[in-house]
Amino acid sequence: MSDDYRQRIGRLIRDARRHKGLTQSELARLLGTSQSAVARIEQGQQNLSLEMVARIGEALDSEFVSVGHSGPQHLRIVGGHRLAGSIDVKTSKNAGVALLCAALLNRGRTTLRNLARIEEVNRILEVLTSMGVKTRWLPDSNDLEIEPPAELHIDKIDVEAARRTRTVIMFLGPLMHDHADFRLPYAGGCDLGTRTVEPHMSALRHLGLSVEATAGFYDVRAQPRTSSRPIVLTERGDTVTENILMAAARIPGTTVIRNASPNYMVQDLCFFLVKLGVGIEGIGTTTLTVTGRPIINVDVEYSPSEDPIEAMSLLAAAVVTESEITIRRVPIEFMEIELATLETMGMRFDISEEYPSANGHTRLVDLTTHPRPLHAALDKIHPMPFPGLNIDNLPFFALIAATAQGTTMLHDWVYENRAIYLTELNKVGAKVQLLDPHRVLIEGPTRWRAAEVMCPPALRPGVVVLLAMLAAPGTSVLRNVYVINRGYEDLADRLNKLGATIEVFRDI
Repeated sequence: MSDDYRQRIGRLIRDARRHKGLTQSELARLLGTSQSAVARIEQGQQNLSLEMVARIGEALDSEFVSVGHSGPQHLRIVGGHRLAGSIDVKTSKNAGVALLCAALLNRGRTTLRNLARIEEVNRILEVLTSMGVKTRWLPDSNDLEIEPPAELHIDKIDVEAARRTRTVIMFLGPLMHDHADFRLPYAGGCDLGTRTVEPHMSALRHLGLSVEATAGFYDVRAQPRTSSRPIVLTERGDTVTENILMAAARIPGTTVIRNASPNYMVQDLCFFLVKLGVGIEGIGTTTLTVTGRPIINVDVEYSPSEDPIEAMSLLAAAVVTESEITIRRVPIEFMEIELATLETMGMRFDISEEYPSANGHTRLVDLTTHPRPLHAALDKIHPMPFPGLNIDNLPFFALIAATAQGTTMLHDWVYENRAIYLTELNKVGAKVQLLDPHRVLIEGPTRWRAAEVMCPPALRPGVVVLLAMLAAPGTSVLRNVYVINRGYEDLADRLNKLGATIEVFRDI
């Protein structure tokens, strides 16, 4: 292994470790080695066997390498061409994974229509199947049937699959109803003191669930009970709201949840729970009143609504390639702040009359983009809880800002270190300056150039780099795109139908 490759792999491992929120010492414990060895690896000063690279990839939930015919998937992009045509927005990844967890509440058959067939869904299905749940894709469709067994076998859970999806945390709410004691794996050495986990525990504690973190597992004890007073969430998080909803769904009596997220995936979960017979008042607001149903045994069908993050991805593709395309089935309620922000930057687009999603509730439109020069935002762009600008849409504004005249500041106050991945745009010609772990300055317009880049180990920044390559004249290569496949179904093929030239390949 050359010094250059050692250094490139070392940087990739360092970035993935930081993304997981691990110290070098914590990663060393997971690998059974020393902190100094991890430091040498990240500095490119140590040879690595394929076995060690694979172990690091497993610990960090990132496919640095796969041995055999199913090795990492890469993309070859011939950029510099405009797109044209129409494209439909797929159903929501985040709603889909919540509904898969919620299906555990139901003893009857659950059929999810038009579910996105993505790697994140595949990992959850592997976990469900390992516990005895029967799952079946209906022929020639994206419809999935789910039938639970008479008794779940949590002790047989597929630990490897569970560690590759952060969704496993949302099994806590559904499983607490029928299992007094159980344990769940968690990924990446996350401990209960982190901001992404502690709000779940604080909320679920009110309903009788307690959790102890051991070596790589949540050890759970559950004595479901009604909360005598409203449960106030310490942060307005999407997954914590979903978890407490699923916990309250089968507890008799009334549970009041305050500071709840009213975001798109939470609304989809609420609509689904209502179809199961659970009473929910306040859907779309920050106060939810849940009337539980102790036994749920119904055959139910449900279609999750369309994904506003994918809609934003396609909108960014149109902007960066200066293309006029029509994006159909855009969930407008969850895009209004983003569109208003883009209008202040000079973007123009047409919007159709509204029509309903298959769930009967979410409002959709068709949106046609009209390319024109953009200027930098007058103020910093930052996310807020819904109905503010979605945190997952913020990275696409880095790409859009790079096409605009002037300097734009992005402030990602939510995630530690995610902003660092936006500096990968510099490899394809952008001017992105990292001010600190949360803020970047982007100077535009950009003269995009082709490059070979290792895909960042974060979903949205990975897609941002891919879309930038669509605008870069020449041939670019984006390596190891598993993280993109976790959240997008057939993205390369669908962009090709708009006129892109993207080839999927693997190393021999």
